[in-house]
Amino acid sequence: MAAPFNFGQLKFLKALTEALFHGAPMAITPDQVVANVVDLFAKVGGTKLDEIRLSLTATEVVLGPMFAATDVATRAERIERRLQNSQIDLFQDMARLRGVIYGCYYGHWQPGLEPGDQDANAANPVHRQIGFTLPRHRTRGPGEMPLTRVDGREIDPAHILDAATLGDEYDVVVIGSGAGGAVAAYHVAARGYKVLIVEAGPFYPSPKINHHELDMVAQLFKHGALQTSTNRDFVVFQGRCVGGSSTINNGICLRVNEAGRTHPDAVDVLAKWNGIGAPIDAADFHKSYDAIRDRLGIDRIEPRSGRHNGPHLINGWHAYAATSTDPKDGRAIADWFAKNFGPPNTVNACAYCGYCNAGCAYGRRMGMAQTYLPDACRDFGARILPGTKAERIVWQTAIDGRREAEAVKLVLPDGSKTLVRARVGVIVAGGTIASSKLLSRSDIDGTGYQVSLNIASPVVALMPQGVGGNAWDEDQMASYVDCGDFLLESHFQPPMAMASLMPGWFSDHAARMRNFGRVHSAGILFPADRRGRVKNGKLEFRLDATDDLPLLRRAMATLTKVHFAAGALECYPALTRGQTITPDMDVDAFFRDAIEEADDVTLSSSHPHGGNAINEDPQYGVVDPDCRVHGTTNVLVTDASVFPTCIRVNAQWTTMAMAHYATARHDPFR
Repeated sequence: MAAPFNFGQLKFLKALTEALFHGAPMAITPDQVVANVVDLFAKVGGTKLDEIRLSLTATEVVLGPMFAATDVATRAERIERRLQNSQIDLFQDMARLRGVIYGCYYGHWQPGLEPGDQDANAANPVHRQIGFTLPRHRTRGPGEMPLTRVDGREIDPAHILDAATLGDEYDVVVIGSGAGGAVAAYHVAARGYKVLIVEAGPFYPSPKINHHELDMVAQLFKHGALQTSTNRDFVVFQGRCVGGSSTINNGICLRVNEAGRTHPDAVDVLAKWNGIGAPIDAADFHKSYDAIRDRLGIDRIEPRSGRHNGPHLINGWHAYAATSTDPKDGRAIADWFAKNFGPPNTVNACAYCGYCNAGCAYGRRMGMAQTYLPDACRDFGARILPGTKAERIVWQTAIDGRREAEAVKLVLPDGSKTLVRARVGVIVAGGTIASSKLLSRSDIDGTGYQVSLNIASPVVALMPQGVGGNAWDEDQMASYVDCGDFLLESHFQPPMAMASLMPGWFSDHAARMRNFGRVHSAGILFPADRRGRVKNGKLEFRLDATDDLPLLRRAMATLTKVHFAAGALECYPALTRGQTITPDMDVDAFFRDAIEEADDVTLSSSHPHGGNAINEDPQYGVVDPDCRVHGTTNVLVTDASVFPTCIRVNAQWTTMAMAHYATARHDPFR
């Protein structure tokens, strides 16, 4: 494997690392941090590596001549002046390199006898510095769930194909193995069709997953969890493995407009769709939700699995709402999440190790790779081809003049190309970005428009010593508050991920991380409706200054007040400059001043949707109400890219329900 960085880049990375830890004790050397950066990007490779190389070169220019040759204090002063406190968008984008450096410090892993060896990391110096204990070495008392593996749910390796075992033709080719593709593949295979499931990412079953965050991020996420919008305002997290994002998400399952679980003032999503030409039968759609719930054992999580951070948000909300003069706050819903982890209250329930976003090493997550995919393969003969890109759909003309998919052109892991015939049809379910790109390459017009994001941003809170327990010893996301036009969601991350989102620079960042056992965290989630498009294979997305930015400020301010109502001493919102907020400050005024544009705050999304919207009229949508691509006879899209507007809640369950709605009610190819 070729080295990802040259000598000059390595020298700059070391100098940058030393400067970012100026005034802070380091438990490992800067050289070890650089080695971790090299390891990460050697595995990620591709266009993301090219972007990082370019960013390193540009940042070195911005930080001035002979940066690496100056003393550490001078380097830190330049970073503070030119990156941390800059209002220049390009420099603010470069400032996000700090997250890579901090992530590769706190993601340090000691090599052991086997991948992810926790015993070899029992005395990991970075973990000891912040007071973190790996799951295997935690003490659990009576009534706690043991951290043991659940076996028997995984895909049989015999059902995984490679270039040698790939056939020349199948009835249906399904592109994408995540929430939309897996559910669709199962129901189509159950009708007797011979199904091939094509997945761009690797086959990574639960027994291969471990708690080495850097390794898991590189293996399971698209672009190593560093995929961004073209303006770099947003990080977009997506899984790239068999099972898709269901392998690396928090399992959150929220319906649109569920009575008692959704704020009564929230927009009626399905009614809105009907009003813009995308009629969805609400009763049938909720039956699809029910079918997914029953198969995955979706239910409210056990409070013990979110015993620290979960109550922090719920109790903080109730204390805040009791003093609020906004009647909407009195109607807000504060509750525990429902998830496909478990099922709860069984011996197979979530073991709340805290590593949901790095994949479940214990086989307890009821993701696509533990449910619909093995079922489709074992019971109905479907087969999975991982590590393979679908380059384009090949067409022929049907008798009625419409286009009919004849084959799919694939790029195999070794780079060779082949055609696989689709005798009956094709299902596209690669996610908003990938599906839009594939359809565009296949000469489908109008793809990738009006993309929506649920935008997330965290606020971290420092609690008094001994209050609230270690928030890292639990399910990563446990509770939520639906405030009507935005959500608050509790969350906490393992060291590497937490370090990359923890606000602050230099010794401030290090001090916050050394309080790892005293901080609690939550994030906002607000809908940015139809603001983006996929162009030239990239996501262009920009918040609206009139509608979105005021909502962002208000949501961040509300969450900060909730933290203070829960007893926080100070709060660290995810702002580029890393400011601290204390209870005596005017929180609303602070956010009005601090957030002038999207670059002033760290924003992310795990829920891109839209781009290939449902609409009865081909002029306004790519697919019809049955999810069939307009002007074709036999191509469906069954992922979140068909959502006509932003659904405002976490998208996993709705994506699965859409795939079920499109393929289980009737045969979509007849």
